[in-house]
Amino acid sequence: MSEKSSVFDMIGPVMIGPSSSHTAGVVRIGKVAYKILCGTADIAKITFYNSFARTFEGHGSDRAILAGLMGFSTDDKRIKNSYDFTEKNGLVYEFKSIGNANTLHPNTIKLELSKGDKKVSIVGESRGGGIISIVEVNGFSANFTASLHTLIVEANDQKGSIAYISDVLSHDNCNIATMSVSRKGKNDVACQIIEMDTSLRTLTIDYLKSLEWIKKVIYIPNID
Repeated sequence: MSEKSSVFDMIGPVMIGPSSSHTAGVVRIGKVAYKILCGTADIAKITFYNSFARTFEGHGSDRAILAGLMGFSTDDKRIKNSYDFTEKNGLVYEFKSIGNANTLHPNTIKLELSKGDKKVSIVGESRGGGIISIVEVNGFSANFTASLHTLIVEANDQKGSIAYISDVLSHDNCNIATMSVSRKGKNDVACQIIEMDTSLRTLTIDYLKSLEWIKKVIYIPNID
């Protein structure tokens, strides 16, 4: 049976710009990074791959990614002039293009960001219709769309950790939609990425951060 199409699939997202994949999706990838950093990066190295490498200037993907990195939404009128806002927001940026990366999706962006002493690396794909997939966070494999509330937990790879975190979320009346786990090696650091239908309370997030065996907790509310 073929999949049904939604109205969103047919008309695309509410957005500023000529293309849902080259503009709306790119803004959303940048906004994921903005949420992870809890603000605008000080320094951003932005690499466009494959199709993006050839078209990012002409299709406005350069303006779109800068807009997302400053926290703009896909329908923000400032996207067209996002270059004008970078200095005010303290964003220093560098663009790079790689046109022949055969193992990557045609519309792939890599972000290498720093804010103070905090560093973040993200690889995202823009899949059309404003839909994105974040495929890597800080060297860990990922697969989330940011259309749901997302929790990223880096913790010691120890017995019972997945069940424990799931139990904590259940006590916040949270329903888990998807979960994936990536680790650097057995008994090393593992990264759990959990997509949820409902938001988390600050109390729950703070509790997870307080656990000695948890190294990092990142919470990303669903992104427009």
